[in-house]
Amino acid sequence: MSVIAFAHHKGGTGKTTSCLNIAGFLQKAGKKVLVVDCDPQANATSGLGIDPTVQPKNMYDAFMSIFEGFPDVSLEDTIIPTASGIDLAPSSLDLVGVEPYLYNLDDRTSILKELIAGVRDKYDLILIDTPPSMGQFVINGLIAADRTIVTLDSGIFALRGIEALGTIFDDIEENIGQEIVADMAILTRWGASVPQPSAIDSFAAFLKRLFGESATPAKDELDARRLASIEEEVRKLFKEVYTVPYDRHIYEAQQQGMPISHYAPASEAALVYRTIAAIVATW
Repeated sequence: MSVIAFAHHKGGTGKTTSCLNIAGFLQKAGKKVLVVDCDPQANATSGLGIDPTVQPKNMYDAFMSIFEGFPDVSLEDTIIPTASGIDLAPSSLDLVGVEPYLYNLDDRTSILKELIAGVRDKYDLILIDTPPSMGQFVINGLIAADRTIVTLDSGIFALRGIEALGTIFDDIEENIGQEIVADMAILTRWGASVPQPSAIDSFAAFLKRLFGESATPAKDELDARRLASIEEEVRKLFKEVYTVPYDRHIYEAQQQGMPISHYAPASEAALVYRTIAAIVATW
């Protein structure tokens, strides 16, 4: 079995979406799957149709159980089934309160790994959704994982984000002694971070000033060039790279509280996630 962390310190890269959609196709393939939501925003919890505000036990309780004076709650105690057939260790906004406690511990980076050890033999795959930050939950997720999947948007800052994430990996190796290697990158095309005014608009305006209207490429053409350039650079850095196209079914599935595998399994984005899940199933 494998524990897989989905990581990126930046929001809007499709991290939670990819985690849940891959989990969905793994479940469809007959795998017993657990999603561990380590993000205080609890988007993975909501994305599986679970209200994070009403769960009696969640990841806050599991983390805090290591501290004196708090109830003894194992990871297994928090796990609940979902309508999609995926088991979930839910999160809640309370998780924000855990991090200050963690900084008082010498061995604060392997808590999640120890929690997961109690349920490893019960699942074929465990997927960890980490928060968009550089904090202790991300580090705990990376330390606990056997494999790491990095999600990237197709915006102009994507490559800069890879550099920052690489710094986190290097810091973990230097300070903790565990090498972190990204086994796969998923490039998403629906959450591109384009500044306002966008680089595309600025570039188009520049060409128009120089050459006039007739020489100005259409915005769609410029956007396609930018995406192709970013994809080319990303493929130089990762062995496995998959690009997920924009697909309205992704948002519709989220609104229904289920992975795209269970909502629109034949949609364009779903076909990519199905391919990724087939590879992850072999890990």
